[in-house]
Amino acid sequence: MTTNDLRPAPDGELLALAREGTLAREYPRVRRLVGELSGDALVRAGQLLTWLDQDEVISAHPAVSPVKIAITGHGTLHALVAPLTAELARHGLLLRPYLADFDSYVSALAEPGSDLYAQRADLVACVLDPAVIADELPTPWRHEDAVRVLEEKLALLEQLADRYGEAGDAVLVFNTIPLPHELCAQLVDRRSRAALGAAWRETNARLLRLMDTRPWLVVLDLDPLLTEPIPLCDPRASVYVKAHLSGELLARYARELGHLARQITGRTKKCLVLDLDGTAWGGVLGEDGIDGIEVAGTYRGEAFRAFQKVVKQLAAQGVLVAVVSKNDLDLVRQALREHPGMTLRENDLVRVIANWRPKHDNLVGLAADLNIGVDSLVFVDDSPFECGLVRSELPEVAVVALDGEPAAHPGALLRDAWFDSRDVTAEDLTRTVRYREELVRKDFLRSFGSLDGYLDELGVRVRLCRAVPADVPRISQLTLRTNQFNLTTVRLQQPDVQRLLADPDATVLGIHAADRFGDNGLVGAIFLRREGDSVRLENFLLSCRVFARGIEQACLSAVLRHAGASGVQDVLGGYRPSTKNGKVADFYPMNGFIRVSQVDDLQVFRHDLAAIPAPPRHIELIVLLGAGR
Repeated sequence: MTTNDLRPAPDGELLALAREGTLAREYPRVRRLVGELSGDALVRAGQLLTWLDQDEVISAHPAVSPVKIAITGHGTLHALVAPLTAELARHGLLLRPYLADFDSYVSALAEPGSDLYAQRADLVACVLDPAVIADELPTPWRHEDAVRVLEEKLALLEQLADRYGEAGDAVLVFNTIPLPHELCAQLVDRRSRAALGAAWRETNARLLRLMDTRPWLVVLDLDPLLTEPIPLCDPRASVYVKAHLSGELLARYARELGHLARQITGRTKKCLVLDLDGTAWGGVLGEDGIDGIEVAGTYRGEAFRAFQKVVKQLAAQGVLVAVVSKNDLDLVRQALREHPGMTLRENDLVRVIANWRPKHDNLVGLAADLNIGVDSLVFVDDSPFECGLVRSELPEVAVVALDGEPAAHPGALLRDAWFDSRDVTAEDLTRTVRYREELVRKDFLRSFGSLDGYLDELGVRVRLCRAVPADVPRISQLTLRTNQFNLTTVRLQQPDVQRLLADPDATVLGIHAADRFGDNGLVGAIFLRREGDSVRLENFLLSCRVFARGIEQACLSAVLRHAGASGVQDVLGGYRPSTKNGKVADFYPMNGFIRVSQVDDLQVFRHDLAAIPAPPRHIELIVLLGAGR
């Protein structure tokens, strides 16, 4: 029996904290405890957490992010609150729920004066169930009646989505509507059943496509969830209390909402870190040799190949993939390069670390090399010891513990959608290459005796220009993913950025950078607003890949000079402290700003434009602040 076997069960620890009255004070521990739970135990933990005094948690732990989620729909949805509370706790978030009245979704979304709009929620979940359609069918009914109701309901949902896009300021969530067997089986002829199935699926497809033209909308597809398997409904609950979706399905829905909440609060993961022996391939490389490991051709080998294909798919969409293995580095590289059945190759990986140091130490070093936080890492390993050690030493790291069955590895990796985003941008498709170039830059830096010499030879080129509509997805992504150089930590969805582009008093600037090693792409943004004789810097953010090269000083200098030439008297800038952006706390004072006030947690600084610093001499700066680029 191991030491870990002697620990209390996670739900037992939660209950003990609650009984002691220390759960709010110990809330940071909740993330780990809830993260180890699933199924009924997770829901029970959520029920326990709903009793927490939220204000007490926030007072004790200002770094904990509260997320308000407004829930509306057609049926009874009280059973969604407990699992949703637990799912947010898994990501270090605190749920502030609002549950609208029963079957009030139409009036709640159609009327900007409704209580739902007044909540100013971060997410609005409109939960759709089959009764939305079934309750409007006549008795008796034919498949043509269902087709008519489906068309009317889709038109209504489209109108509600557009209305919310005009008046709301959060992410609106719809879901596809599953087709219940009990409804389909009421049609005794198979031709009518087929026609109903086709119309129902076409409606769901059109519902999903509403996302194409409405960036404020997310439509969750419930069909894949129902393959896990999960029951669609509990007939008794559906009839007696109008709860038309099962508790299991609502819990799975809650997990999807938790992924969205993580995304909008800037907690999307950036780097997938793989163990090798028993995780990415079968066998032990040091004992079995390159020819002896299983990556294809055998039953287990085919399972590992399927897992590698999933990892390669993620890497192709901008997920950084690294290896941390207790192995000989040269042998690992040889296996990745030369094994004929290997799907993952060294070029797919941003970093290969193979040594005999503790894995948590290697994870810290990897994060430092990539200039990202350790909380941006997802660590995957089949060893309970290694997973437990990483959880203990680095609780910010997301740990995916594999159970030794390689056929289950893809499902375990994908279950939590750690890397989900609204869109895949052009920058995402080249992210691995750009981070590898960044590691080459660091090696290049080590060859110089001084930082100045390195910067002189690096050949940094910066283009500062007005953002255009094509930049919106990437700029939104920067606000959602950038934590270290993010002066006010304001998160913007794509509609928020679009509104700023259309606002005559606002200016959104994109920062593009390149150097001798390659093009870094769109790496930052500056948000400006004209207020009478002043210009306000509403936010300034820069990708962690490129700051500390003088780019930020060069862009700030350009903004100040442009403001002075435009006849304004001063420029104001704000800084809101967070757990991640302490490195830039002195950014404004170091560049000639004086602190003049504080509004809540926002520190306000002023530059009088009397003495504007010149951009760093090693920067080649192109400034295009007119319309377009």
